Amino acid sequence: MQVNPYLYFDGNCEAALKFYQKVLGAKIEASFPFGEGPPEMPMPPEWKDKIMHAKITIDGEVIMASDAPPGHFQKPQGFSVSLQVEDPTEAGGRFKALADGGSITMPFGQTFFSKGFGMCVDQFGIPWMVNCPQEM
Repeated sequence: MQVNPYLYFDGNCEAALKFYQKVLGAKIEASFPFGEGPPEMPMPPEWKDKIMHAKITIDGEVIMASDAPPGHFQKPQGFSVSLQVEDPTEAGGRFKALADGGSITMPFGQTFFSKGFGMCVDQFGIPWMVNCPQEM
């Protein structure tokens, strides 16, 4: 069994995936636009290039994503995508890159439980936590 987050976007999934490719080193493994779906699938013509399903990997971990169909997008809430990064300098850089154009919920810095931890919402509305764990 495998558990993977599935992220929904408001028509900007492709841009988000390219952003994650740039700032996290994500690999876009698959990307299928709505236009490649069956002809009987009801979808406005302007959505033919939007993403129906995509899969990315970040250091072997899988995240799936798509553009929510028109009228079905809801702002993400109640979760965060969590990155565990061993090096504090690298973790801080990843955090800064993810937060660029978005908002910072908790600035990245040392905590009682971590060599570095921060929370942000990226420019696409996805909440992230970046953690550089303490050695146990």
